[in-house]
Amino acid sequence: MSERRVIGEASAPSLPRHVKLRRDESRGQWVLLAPERVLVPDDIAVEILQRLDGQATVGAVADDLAEKYRSPRAEVLHDVIEMLQDLADKGFLAA
Repeated sequence: MSERRVIGEASAPSLPRHVKLRRDESRGQWVLLAPERVLVPDDIAVEILQRLDGQATVGAVADDLAEKYRSPRAEVLHDVIEMLQDLADKGFLAA
């Protein structure tokens, strides 16, 4: 059994090689593809996922989104961490 990866503000997650974020033009939506699994993220989740390069920290992603949407950083950070933790728990993020 693997150890649970905890996502925090200083984490710099990325999508593992077996997970791809792709635009499905036939359906007009983004999909997160993994072996035998497909997720359909909403628009905000796509913005977060597009920033995951293994270099940008969760805090930096929250900063960008808070500025773009003129939202309180603490709320954005909480939501970003919550979403990424859920994906990490399901194996959609690289360690």
